[in-house]
Amino acid sequence: MKAYEIRESASETSIGVLLYYEQKKTSIIELDDTLDEWTAPLLFSGFVKSGVFTIPRDISLAWIRERVIPSGRQNINSILNRHKLKEYDEMNLLELSEGKCSQDSLYIRKTDELPIYVSERMKHNLADITLLNENTLLCFFRDDSVKRVKLELLGNVMQKEKRAKKSDIDKITKNEKLYKSAKIGAGGYFLTFNNSIDIPTSLLYEAGKSIDIKYSEILEFIQKNTVDTTESYEILGCTRQNISYLVKHDQLPVLKHGVNGNLYLRSDIEKNLW
Repeated sequence: MKAYEIRESASETSIGVLLYYEQKKTSIIELDDTLDEWTAPLLFSGFVKSGVFTIPRDISLAWIRERVIPSGRQNINSILNRHKLKEYDEMNLLELSEGKCSQDSLYIRKTDELPIYVSERMKHNLADITLLNENTLLCFFRDDSVKRVKLELLGNVMQKEKRAKKSDIDKITKNEKLYKSAKIGAGGYFLTFNNSIDIPTSLLYEAGKSIDIKYSEILEFIQKNTVDTTESYEILGCTRQNISYLVKHDQLPVLKHGVNGNLYLRSDIEKNLW
């Protein structure tokens, strides 16, 4: 991840940070929460007015594209050759111009240190997620909290928000294949479905129902209570063939099937010692 301060040249103050995740070519802009709708860049004023200071990836990309030469420019190849660029890339062009634009007095400057407000917001980003039945998400956040989110209820919350559309939630809940396509976006900033519908993590965090268990405790449970095939026959003092027999005759539930062996709950293995 690369980070760039977004600075105001007139006052030499920072108004936010642009985060760029190179692997996914995804940008997220974090604005300083002291901004208001009048001091924020015009493109972000609606978000700031609603109290949203983490700008979604599509709007962050739109801000970048406002500040660089468009890919359809007639002499674009000559420009790329002049700057020794092999292909068109918005972030490379943004770096070359320092993010300057004739429409305002903002510019960018690379930084190795994130502001405290960015680090604090990141604690609410997704660390992991499990898709449950009935369009319910089990969300694990970086602050070690765990929350359950029902997508139907989330749709009701979103009617009052600018962070996502209720119609998008309806599409997800009515299409199982779309629902199962869910993946965590760059930096844990959003949950994306088919890489086309994004739900901001901040919305999941706020709307989710807290569960009285920590993410680290769940990981500890998994580490201590799951065993592979080799561990299983060592515990039972038997052979791999004996384990296969138990599985085949429904005497041993498989937690997860694998090519080279399965995963089991330790408690299910130990029941065969009773």
